[in-house]
Amino acid sequence: MKVRNAAIGLALALIAVPAAAQSADGAKIYSRCAVCHLANGQGVPGAFPPLQKDVKSFATKSEGRRYLVLVVTHGVSGPIKAEGKAYRGFMPPQSGLNDDQIAAVLNHVTGAAKPFTANEVAQLKASGASLKPNQVAELNQKLVGP
Repeated sequence: MKVRNAAIGLALALIAVPAAAQSADGAKIYSRCAVCHLANGQGVPGAFPPLQKDVKSFATKSEGRRYLVLVVTHGVSGPIKAEGKAYRGFMPPQSGLNDDQIAAVLNHVTGAAKPFTANEVAQLKASGASLKPNQVAELNQKLVGP
């Protein structure tokens, strides 16, 4: 019986290893963002907004967290403000990322005291499922003002 229980325990441990190995690496995922926003998130003035102060602040508010998830999942188009500067451009949706990967990259970028989870990402994504990129930009205006 002890041998059987040990075998079951070993089998369960081996099953868990691949799942742990597949956990999302926010820094690695961010490399696709760094093409525009640069490795340190400083952005490019006039072209690509920084992912520093405002983004970290958004992560502390429920509507800000929703905005961040929708930017990643739906993209953003039109006028937005970041750190007091206006940007008018287009960021495509980051398709191909699952909810765990989206949470990981947002946690990497924001350093959120309350980490994003895959469940939260799924709920926030669903709450804005019908939004277009220009409507996501309007959410930015509500967060930072005109």
